[in-house]
Amino acid sequence: MPPDLEGRIDERGLRKLGISFAHAAVAGALPRHHGDPFDRMLIAQAQSEGLTLVTRDRVFSAYGIPVLKA
Repeated sequence: MPPDLEGRIDERGLRKLGISFAHAAVAGALPRHHGDPFDRMLIAQAQSEGLTLVTRDRVFSAYGIPVLKA
């Protein structure tokens, strides 16, 4: 990771997405298709925020979220 990653993100006008209690609640209620807690949080955020995930992990599609295959 480049040392100035946060600055690069800000320069490009990208939005940083923090983890909220609502995201945590959704992640905890997800079916156990995926066991990785970090990936489950990404799935919960995508569901909550209406986002598309970019991944090679085929299991993400089981959650009914938009997935852009990398």
